[in-house]
Amino acid sequence: MHEDRTKEYLHFAATRAAPLFRSACLLTGGDTHLAEDLVQETLGKMYVTWRRASRVGNPAGYAQTVLVRTFLTHRRRRSSGEAPVGELPDVPTGSGESDSDTALLRLTLLDALARLAPKDRAVVVLRYWEDRSIEETADAMRVSSSAVRTRSVRALAKLRELLGDSLAELVSSH
Repeated sequence: MHEDRTKEYLHFAATRAAPLFRSACLLTGGDTHLAEDLVQETLGKMYVTWRRASRVGNPAGYAQTVLVRTFLTHRRRRSSGEAPVGELPDVPTGSGESDSDTALLRLTLLDALARLAPKDRAVVVLRYWEDRSIEETADAMRVSSSAVRTRSVRALAKLRELLGDSLAELVSSH
């Protein structure tokens, strides 16, 4: 890779690593180790295709798309021997302190997000965390716009079912 392109890529990777990691954490349901692996793999793929990717109008959006596709591929492979657990260990009980309440809210949301099917989780992250349009989400996931709409409705209903009144209680305590 040409020296200027290498510097350009290194700058891109340094500025996009944190946002990619946040998205990966949401996609993996809070599994930070898997999130790190996904970001690493995404940045590796971006490096290999940087000449072409850097010419794209929105390389950051392209990287998010690569991240989602990498996540979905990983979920299909299930090549690792790790198995997700049903409950988070040692969840704080909420002592009424603001930091504790915020942490409990985040853990509750991550736990509910982790219980969604991988494609439903990807739709929620892309549509509501990344604030992408239905068409952009469909393109990133290689599905139709109607599939994104259907998954959005189903995923949000499932989140409401999982969170029930607990989310309202947590939010009102802030």
